[in-house]
Amino acid sequence: MTPREPFFDEPHRALASLVRAFGDKYLRASGPDETDPDGRTRELVRRLADAHILEWAVPPPYGSMDLRGLVAVREGLAYFSSLADTAFAMQGLGSYPLSKAGSDVQRNRWLPEVARGSVICGFAVTEPEAGSDLAAIRTRATREGSIFRLRGVKTFISNAGLAGLYTVLARTGEGDGHDGLSMFLVDADAPGLGIKPLEAMAPHPLGEIRFEETPAVLLGEEGKGYNLALATLETFRASVGAAACGLAARALDEALRWTQVRRQFGRPLSEFQATQMALAEMHVELEAARALVRHAAWLRDQGEPRIPKEAAAAKLYATEAAQRVVDRALQLHGGQGLMRGSTPERLYREVRALRIYEGTSEIQKLVIARHLLKESR
Repeated sequence: MTPREPFFDEPHRALASLVRAFGDKYLRASGPDETDPDGRTRELVRRLADAHILEWAVPPPYGSMDLRGLVAVREGLAYFSSLADTAFAMQGLGSYPLSKAGSDVQRNRWLPEVARGSVICGFAVTEPEAGSDLAAIRTRATREGSIFRLRGVKTFISNAGLAGLYTVLARTGEGDGHDGLSMFLVDADAPGLGIKPLEAMAPHPLGEIRFEETPAVLLGEEGKGYNLALATLETFRASVGAAACGLAARALDEALRWTQVRRQFGRPLSEFQATQMALAEMHVELEAARALVRHAAWLRDQGEPRIPKEAAAAKLYATEAAQRVVDRALQLHGGQGLMRGSTPERLYREVRALRIYEGTSEIQKLVIARHLLKESR
């Protein structure tokens, strides 16, 4: 291990280099991300598969995924393109419940296609009245012979309308608690499935999904969907922090470049002490975020079965720090940073969602506090 990457082994360092080369070749120009996110996502999934990067979104034996691999890929892709990061991450997030709880037939049917990029995945959990509070989920699954029928609405779903396969959390039991939730596989071609596109502040394939007696197949055991959803989110939570690190790293590089060429009062901005202090603070926040993210991933890869506190801390700090780093980079760019299409402006829009999806910052604080209190007893 090298001092600069103390939690990475050689395969992860090699993977980071591969992703960097991929980004330099395919992702430097960000224009298509703004104009056609759906079409661009399809292209990115295909290119990531061709480059043997997408297989790191799927666990063995169908792929190569471990948490440090997820972290290496997501930081590297997010540095160039949040859309590329999302295209990769959703293949993992959408298929992880299947790899965790699916039957051999289900896994053999779908996971090789996910790793090859021949099917795009979606993870449908959030509802209009159920975001952080999964116990409030209303989508209902009713058994009909060997299948179930879904009725309800999911919203803010990445890859809605693009995915060929959705994993969906729905209610099979009575009451409003967690115990009545189950996870399902839904083929995008199933009857009764409707899509309403949604437009976010940064380009992102997003939509609302409506189920009207849509046929679905149970994934794992009935009534175990809540635990399966939590296991999925906990696994990928630290990798959201890695994406935040990628955005922060790009913001810092842009700030370093700009402050050395932009002149004010007869000298470069980089010669002013206030600028140097800002750059130093950005660097420290980025390195601290990386350490938390990579440590959480390392713990899991060493065999730690659960890392709820560490994953929450990594996501919380990294996403909040990235917001500060990007904001500071835009401030250093002055008016140029506010211009539509500039890199700081794009990063400013892209970084904001990371503090909300897969568990808000407020929820992460509650997770951390709950585990601290439990450990202190």
